[in-house]
Amino acid sequence: MTLVIRDVREHELDSVLALNNAVGPRILPLDSAGVRWFFTHAEYFRVAEIDGVIAGFLIALRETSSYSSPNFLWFRERYPHFLYIDRIVIAESYRRHGLGRIFYCDVTSYAELRVPLLTCEVFLEPRDDATVLFHGTYGFQEVGQQLMIGVGRPVSLLAKTLCSHEFVQDTYLENAAGGLPDLAWTAERIRRNPDAREARASAG
Repeated sequence: MTLVIRDVREHELDSVLALNNAVGPRILPLDSAGVRWFFTHAEYFRVAEIDGVIAGFLIALRETSSYSSPNFLWFRERYPHFLYIDRIVIAESYRRHGLGRIFYCDVTSYAELRVPLLTCEVFLEPRDDATVLFHGTYGFQEVGQQLMIGVGRPVSLLAKTLCSHEFVQDTYLENAAGGLPDLAWTAERIRRNPDAREARASAG
């Protein structure tokens, strides 16, 4: 079995959409416009590819995003810098093989180079003890609860302090080093810029 965690590609968005909407009530549904919005704006949008098949994905956004999710906005009102995990989805046939932990290791590695906090939420109804336990053992702590507007379901709002970020900031981001080393695993996701595209269209 060959596993690769990599940035999503545009032609895979339909597969991501189908995977998301096959999960059921544990994950909020998406439409094609929604998944394309994430493709354009998400800070982190990676898939797990196993032997050429997309087995799962994880989407996360920075605090500067224009995202309107009430849970994302809850965090933005309280924390100046964070990476927010909006959703993680694993295909049914690939569950219970540790893909969730692999994704969380990867997104944590990405986040700790940039922000001091990793955030997310879990639904409290219907209660999913496996999900609650997973986040607790991975270092997340509850920092609040709210009834999610528009959905009517209570959520537990979780945050994980990224202890390595202070070292990265002191060593690479705020001194003469001039930034992170130019390595593949430190690179930002290449995103399409809709504003730039519109500017080119109006100019031509």
